[in-house]
Amino acid sequence: MASVSLRGIVKSYDGKHDTIHGVDLDIADGEFVVFVGPSGCGKSTLLRMIAGLEGISGGELHIGGELANDIAPAQRKLAMVFQSYALYPHMTVYENMAFALKLAGHQAEAVRAAVQRAADILQIVPLLKRKPKELSGGQRQRVAIGRAIVRKPELFLFDEPLSNLDASLRVQMRVELSRLHQELKTTMIYVTHDQVEAMTLGQRIVVFNGGRIEQVGTPFELYNRPGNRFVAGFLGTPKMNFIPAEVVALAPGQVTVRLPGGAVVAVAVAAPAEPAAPADQHSDSGVAVGDQLSLGVRAEHLTLHEARQEGANLIEVGVGHVEYLGDVAIVYTTLDGAPEMVAVKRAADSAPPLAGSRARVHLPPQRCLLFDGAGRALPPP
Repeated sequence: MASVSLRGIVKSYDGKHDTIHGVDLDIADGEFVVFVGPSGCGKSTLLRMIAGLEGISGGELHIGGELANDIAPAQRKLAMVFQSYALYPHMTVYENMAFALKLAGHQAEAVRAAVQRAADILQIVPLLKRKPKELSGGQRQRVAIGRAIVRKPELFLFDEPLSNLDASLRVQMRVELSRLHQELKTTMIYVTHDQVEAMTLGQRIVVFNGGRIEQVGTPFELYNRPGNRFVAGFLGTPKMNFIPAEVVALAPGQVTVRLPGGAVVAVAVAAPAEPAAPADQHSDSGVAVGDQLSLGVRAEHLTLHEARQEGANLIEVGVGHVEYLGDVAIVYTTLDGAPEMVAVKRAADSAPPLAGSRARVHLPPQRCLLFDGAGRALPPP
């Protein structure tokens, strides 16, 4: 297996404008790490730099403790699986998987054993005599992965390998890739723009934006404690709701904000906020009375009530579109002066509200997040 260490990695195509801006990252032996971010954020470029398919403009790349900047791709002891299957159409599955080993001069018996082992792992033994045109998309992708496995690499690189598959096959392949990692215990780096793939596959997730790392952490950490508004909004389905908010009061461990329409909501924060004197309305959490913030709350953390319900942290909304999905209902609501807000209602609780009606939404203080003007998150409790 191989660890991967990036130190100040820079990529520039014209010598003036960087597309990768000084990335620092450590990936441990046997770890499954996912690079995720929107199209054009630099995640695939960085993966290709690790593979040796793109030159490194600055910084150092270490693979297995060895400086790899100038090591040829074939000597890096890695295998890469692309979005395109790139199988030889005139060869059988067995021949596709065996080709690289034969080219390297391995004995026929060793080649046969390596292909058989990979086919057993991927459950494609019955397909070994078929040609690519006789396979489904998911089967072709398994063959492409098997072609990488037979080389016994110390590092696997996956560049959006499931993008060409339909939804049900993607779910199946995610399960198989997780099982594959558990069985091989090899370091894997996986690139995707799909946050569901990132959350379900990665032991750690690296969120990219504009050629920079926004945050690194486990799926649980990134989902529950995002470091900024970009990460909070990128991960999660439906996306996190963001509502303009003005700070109106401070208390230990709590910031009270006013939302559009006049509703007042208390939000729990980690840093103790001492009640401020009128001359200095600042708190230890870094905000002051009168500051303009964004309140973030996930749809599944909102609770819908009847319009006549009273209580703390309840805001009145209008019910717009309702999507009934059987186990849950996705309810789109409107709040005066704010973007559309989405709530998830468990269908087992009661029937979802009707479009055009009024309702109240409860914002739980422990589940709400606050973001300052620069998009940085105030530490949650």
